Amino acid sequence: MLCRHGGTRFSSDEETRGPLDQASEHQAQMAAMPSLYRRVLPSPPAVDFASPEGKRLFAEALAAGTMEGFFSLVSCFQTQSEPAFCGLASLAVVLNALAIDPGRRWKGPWRWFDESMLDCCEPLDKIKAQGITFGKVACLAHCSGAKVQSFRTNRATIDDLRRHLIRCASSQDCHLIASYHRKPFKQTGTGHFSPIGGYHAGQDMALILDVARFKYPPHWVPLPLLWEAMNTTDESTGLLRGFMLISRSTAAPSSLYTVSCRDESWKSMSKYCAEDLPNLLKAESLENVPTLLSCLINSLPANAGALVKWVVEVRRKEDGRPTLSKEEKERLSLKESVLQQVRDTKLFMIVHDLQCANIQCCNCSSSSEEDSITRIAAAMCCQGAAMLSGNLASSDCFCCRETCFKCVQANGDCPKTVISGSVVSEGNEQGVDMLLPMSPRSTSSCYSNLSNEIMKYPSSADVLTVLLLALHPSTWLGIKDERLKAEFQTLVSTDDLPDVLRREILHLRQQLCYLKSCKEEDFEDPVPPSP
Repeated sequence: MLCRHGGTRFSSDEETRGPLDQASEHQAQMAAMPSLYRRVLPSPPAVDFASPEGKRLFAEALAAGTMEGFFSLVSCFQTQSEPAFCGLASLAVVLNALAIDPGRRWKGPWRWFDESMLDCCEPLDKIKAQGITFGKVACLAHCSGAKVQSFRTNRATIDDLRRHLIRCASSQDCHLIASYHRKPFKQTGTGHFSPIGGYHAGQDMALILDVARFKYPPHWVPLPLLWEAMNTTDESTGLLRGFMLISRSTAAPSSLYTVSCRDESWKSMSKYCAEDLPNLLKAESLENVPTLLSCLINSLPANAGALVKWVVEVRRKEDGRPTLSKEEKERLSLKESVLQQVRDTKLFMIVHDLQCANIQCCNCSSSSEEDSITRIAAAMCCQGAAMLSGNLASSDCFCCRETCFKCVQANGDCPKTVISGSVVSEGNEQGVDMLLPMSPRSTSSCYSNLSNEIMKYPSSADVLTVLLLALHPSTWLGIKDERLKAEFQTLVSTDDLPDVLRREILHLRQQLCYLKSCKEEDFEDPVPPSP
């Protein structure tokens, strides 16, 4: 089994566990190995869940009230679909057990968390080859709409683990995922993730619901030994493992915009905010807000806009109907409300006018904008096809044959716009539809040479506006001119924003905070973002 939380890739069912530098080398070695049917669970120290002793422990823990979380977990339990997907499988089980709606389809009409959908923090093909780290699993949980509290063993004690486990095991509102090394349990393998399904207080034992069911069954282990297994170092990060508590978030997920955890633009934006922006804000030449914004826009990293992504609804063409369902209409209406509220802000108007001036100065033509929309549409269709197909490879292997814009009826309302594409991968063609939000055409004349359709979609001015609003208020404390500082702080303040947009911005601000922790592999529950 290839299962990595320990940084280096290991073939954990082989006697020799050297690092595998190339995926092809691993595949060749795996092909040469004899096939396996499960492993014998080393007992002691573990107790097989289905054994007479395991059943006794279950019955006693159930009577004591510390098996309440077990039932929702086992109702949604699944085996990891890839040897290195233990983190993804554990998280999918927990998210479904908490009845968190992913807000997008899995297959057919069904919305359900699956490993193939957990790719916002790391490409699936990379996880398949190398596994996933503690911080990335926590980041994935947050991006999926859950509340996350993570504890590495150097920042918690065994008493903390026991206290949190009792709380989770005694309810169905919170679940605990353990990140541990298999060696203390005398099991083959290295780093692993699995949910904890219950606790026996009298014996001080925890029930591990091992997602590698092809290898080991669920089993009880002494809690001190589980703590020892957690208190090991992940060689890829140099950080200790630990556990995380996953529960339902009271905050609504983002509707239209989200932060891309896997995009490399974070690195350049982090450097920009930490090093470049403080010096820029101290400049004497910043006389007014338009001048400041112009400097900000012109100095942003080229890929800054890629940090904030659009959230759109994807469906197969064969699933598409000539009208929208009630749920699709409600979700699309909410997105349109957010988009319009962004464009109603004074900040957007200034950013938009500055970009218009730049376009006019550069003599940009409508054809270049139309080409840009076409490229975006093709990329979105490829990503949508990859997601719908469950293909673990990069969406780069999908080729969009054609795209077009069309309208569908929305139960008596104005028609809604859909990007429709035909995507080809390995000789197979798949039709993909994406529902896009619209807002009234801008009154500015700078885009007068563009078609009405193009102006209906989120633009770079939208994304820049949202990004500036989402940056922490402390970002602007370095503005030297006090009058300008006060004026700009008012411009980017969330205090007077409509409730829907304010929630969207604060959610993005928290995502940025989580992303910073995730990228630094020091993921903890952050201080709530300032409003």
